[in-house]
Parts: sequence; structure tokens; C-alpha cells
Amino acid sequence: MNQPLQGQILAAFGRRYLVELPGGELLDCVPRGKKSEVACGDVVEIMRTSAGQAVIERIAPRTTLLYRSVAFREKLIAANVTQIIVVVAAEPSFDDELLARCLIAAHDQQIATLIVLNKCDLTASAQAARSQLAPYRAIGYPVLELTAKESAAPLLPYLQGHSSVLVGQSGMGKSTLINSLLPDARAATREISTALDSGKHTTTHARLYHLNADSQLIDCPGVQAFGLHHLSLGEIEEGFIEFAAYRDQCRFRDCRHLHEPGCALIKAVQEGKISARRLKLFQQISQGGTT
Repeated sequence: MNQPLQGQILAAFGRRYLVELPGGELLDCVPRGKKSEVACGDVVEIMRTSAGQAVIERIAPRTTLLYRSVAFREKLIAANVTQIIVVVAAEPSFDDELLARCLIAAHDQQIATLIVLNKCDLTASAQAARSQLAPYRAIGYPVLELTAKESAAPLLPYLQGHSSVLVGQSGMGKSTLINSLLPDARAATREISTALDSGKHTTTHARLYHLNADSQLIDCPGVQAFGLHHLSLGEIEEGFIEFAAYRDQCRFRDCRHLHEPGCALIKAVQEGKISARRLKLFQQISQGGTT
């Protein structure tokens, strides 16, 4: 009798998923039913259907789920991660609203965060990027500076014992970072294509790599937008961690921190206690953008 097996999602290609069994065997899997709610990093129960192929029957309970959303659509990024690493660069310039959105989503799932500033060999541009990141350092977000094309070694200690997901805009040097950390990454990609019997599947939702016995790294395609439609105004506000000290201090209970009299956050900005840019980002995000 065909027995259910448990494995982990290594890669996602539309409605096809590569599942790794505990012994290392790779299976090409599809979900049962029309709707697919599987994410890279998920632990799943599968049933073999033929040699090298199986059907996903069930998703095991997740510890975390990182995803982005707009009004009628969700994009799953990674499941069961313990850390998000947001990669920005000295060049090209990065979008600090996208960075803020990633950190809000991580905060909602109680995922540890690390900001990596890449291409620090570009001295003048790196200094401008440091200034852009100063409000994040000031409120306690760790920022690691490196130049991936020279060495990704400074990142290694931050990866140990974590299931990390690497997120960033296109052009930030994420691929260089992956190739430096994982010299066999291209070989792993070829192995995935072989297991799926196709070289056509190049755009994936995410790919998981094993760093060692207790550390994993999930790489995502570059993101240009990070919708937070699934979060309430209150949850977005909680993602601005420096606002916590001023919660419930506004004159009006339903204060939206725009231009209301007696707004504690506006006063904190005027007193230099909160970054004006961070309040502006909150206003942009909370006012309806699903960027």
C-alpha cells in the first residue's frame, strides 16, 4: 500500500513543487485540487503517484508565513522562516518604502530581521545609502555592510541556526551574494531542473538551499513591490516599532497621524524623537498604497 511521506518544499514553479524527502530524494509534486497554497519551506505530506512524482495532500502547521498581497491576490514568499534578510545596495539606489514594508511583514510574523547593505566598495554611494539607513539603525535594526563580489563571509555568522529568507529589489546584488555563499547554487538549480525534467522553469517563487545541518537559506526573485493588503491599519502601525512608546497618547483615539491636532507622533517628529521620513512612510503605506 502506498504510504504517505513527509518532505520539505525546496522550490516552487507555478503549480509544480520540488519536495525533498529526509533521505535527500527529490520528487516533482503537484497539489491536490485547483488552488495552491504551498510555499517554499513548507513541510508537506505527499503520496507517490509514479516514479519521481507525487501529490501534495497536506501542509503541516507553519511557524511563520511571509507573503505579500494586493486587493485580490496573495503571493506566498516563504514558510517556517526565522529570519528575513533584506538586501539593499549602494547602487542602484534602493526604495526605503519597500524596505519598510518588508520589515512590517516580518514584524507581523515575529521574524528576526537583518538589513544588508551591499556594494560598500562604492564609497560615495555607500555613504548616501548609510544616511538613508540611519533611521533604521537608530531604532535598533541591525545593518551589516559588505561587498558581495569580494566576500559574503561577514554574513555567515548571522545565518547560523536560522532558516533565513533573502529578499530585495532587482539589482541589489542578491544573486552575487547567493553565489558567494553557495558556490554550488548553480549546480543545485540544474539538479532542480533535472528533477522536474525541464529547463524552462526559471522564474520561481523561491528556492531553498541547505547551508549546514541546522541552517537554511531561501532565495526569492527580486521584488519591486510588497503589498500589505492583508494587514490592518493597527498591524501596520505596530510594524513601525518606534511608535510603540507613543501609542494611545494622541488626543483622538482614531488618530491616523496625518494632520490631526494633538497627534503624539507628529509632536515626536517635531521634537526630533521620531524620524520625519519614517512617519512619512507610515502615512504613505497606511493611506492605501498596496505597493
